[in-house]
Amino acid sequence: MAESKRYISQTELENHKKPGDLWISIQGKIYDVTEWSREHPGGALPLLNLAGQDATDAFVAYHPGLAWQYLDKFFTGYYLKDYSVSEVSKDFRKLAAEFSKMGLFEKKEHGTGILLCIIALLFSISVYGVLCSNSALVHLLSGALLGFSWIQSGWIGHDSGHYQVMSSRKFNRVAQILTGNCLAGISIGWWKWNHNAHHIACNSLEFDPDLQHMPIFAVSSKLFSSLTSYFYERKMNFDSIARFLVSYQHWTFYPVMCFARINLFAQSFLFLFSKRKVPNRGQEILGILVYWTWFPLLVSCLPNWGERLMFVVASFAVTGIQHVQFCLNHFSSSVYVGPPSGNNWFEKQTDGTLDILCSSWMDWFHGGLQFQIEHHLFPRLPRCHLRKVSPFVQELCKKHNLQYDTASFWKANVMTIETLRSAALQARILSNPIPKNLVWEAVNTHG
Repeated sequence: MAESKRYISQTELENHKKPGDLWISIQGKIYDVTEWSREHPGGALPLLNLAGQDATDAFVAYHPGLAWQYLDKFFTGYYLKDYSVSEVSKDFRKLAAEFSKMGLFEKKEHGTGILLCIIALLFSISVYGVLCSNSALVHLLSGALLGFSWIQSGWIGHDSGHYQVMSSRKFNRVAQILTGNCLAGISIGWWKWNHNAHHIACNSLEFDPDLQHMPIFAVSSKLFSSLTSYFYERKMNFDSIARFLVSYQHWTFYPVMCFARINLFAQSFLFLFSKRKVPNRGQEILGILVYWTWFPLLVSCLPNWGERLMFVVASFAVTGIQHVQFCLNHFSSSVYVGPPSGNNWFEKQTDGTLDILCSSWMDWFHGGLQFQIEHHLFPRLPRCHLRKVSPFVQELCKKHNLQYDTASFWKANVMTIETLRSAALQARILSNPIPKNLVWEAVNTHG
């Protein structure tokens, strides 16, 4: 006689969502991923954020078909009572299955090799300009070219963190360390930790690190309640200093973006020298040391401090274009307070994301992020296929009356500034009981 199934309720499942006790539901089966969270390639945070609920759509989005066979060893023997699948989720899973049958997740069209050659060329020209020219203008252009090489290396780092861009995992790892740590000085390990949290909790003010820029920026007045960042594990205090800085954020946005990579340097160091578990910590640190060896040496080859400063500012400012691009896709979209939900994965990804309209010949400039909605729904999909699948995603959104927001690059910039300005004006309201410092009083005495 067959053994009857054992069921637990959604409420009982929700009791298992804290460190040391992580259960998730995938297609109605309950899995204990507590121990696996320590080895999970995507880190423990995605599992912690989705624990105590159904995570089927997130699992489908992030894992290849081969991953299903490894689930049984985590099966608790329980099934979720009254498990049901929404029509949106059904269509999303069908679409993912169709893309898989078409081989889109495996066909990468060798674009990475070409891009690596372009990066090497830009870098070589930049170094040549510094070492073999006495012209200040050439040195300025060399700094700009180095910035462009960092932008393109950033796209490779992004892609290689989501899927295997090279012929093997070993070469994929080499590409990550070379383009991220060695060339750009950014820890690929930190980026993956940060970026996975962003994807899982897209536009959650408390769980998405890409929206947690207090006291410099605030995309919503909801942040004025001094919310807690569950990613950085600290309170985002909206005090008098934050009020002052946020009040002018629509003016400071672009200047700050010109030097935003300094924050990435700091975050990389904090991550690599923290007490948390860092995979391949030695490789990561060695790669960062390579960057902090060649870059200061290159700058020191310039004839005077004026040109050295000009070179550094030019390279950082050009890379600021990419930092602006990262913000355009999410700053002006819907935000929410609270943890991410696996039950409305598709809806949350589309609500919190904006696509950038551009011609196909400009795809190199956006690095695939112009199709941010498609990327968030199918993060393993190589960027060369994002334009191809876009009509299918639009059709699904239209069918279920869901958001599918698009804007030109110019319009997206305008929308971002408008969002920042709206929050800035709300921050200036003096009736809010926030302590004011002398600087704030001096600047706002006359309105």
